[in-house]
Amino acid sequence: MKKIKKRGAIYGVIALLLCVAVYLNWSYVDAPDELLAAEQTDAESTSADAAASDTEEDYFASSRLTREQARDEAVSTLKELTESDTADQTAKDEAAAQISAMAEDSVTEANIESMIRAKGYEDAVVMIGDGSVNVVVAPPEGGLQATDVTVIKDIVVAEAGVTAGQIKIVEAE
Repeated sequence: MKKIKKRGAIYGVIALLLCVAVYLNWSYVDAPDELLAAEQTDAESTSADAAASDTEEDYFASSRLTREQARDEAVSTLKELTESDTADQTAKDEAAAQISAMAEDSVTEANIESMIRAKGYEDAVVMIGDGSVNVVVAPPEGGLQATDVTVIKDIVVAEAGVTAGQIKIVEAE
């Protein structure tokens, strides 16, 4: 009975850590207030286009960095569990499987981002979650059109193996 409680506690901790990692990842998808303030100030200046482009690039770089940091923290915690002497083999196996899944998601995200850029879009950040894929893309001139959304969805469907209904595409501002 005590072993079952320990196992449940371990699973609970793993689930909690993954939820925290996902929350941190999603919370950084929205542009921070200082970036929004910088965009508004830059829009009023004479070099608004160049400054907005720099801010947009910073947004994508910042989003990627935040995503990787959250993932690294979760992997670190799971790795500790796999190396723990007190954890049972089932918990270790499950943690190893989650680490493997995160690594696969990371590669898939990078592939999708590369494919989107190869199709002529300036930049994109992709976040794969439980049963969904979110894409933040730098819009072409004139904004994202239905054809752009179709192209991006086709890439995501082919690379991530999800349905079109599981994909959310957001235009970066």
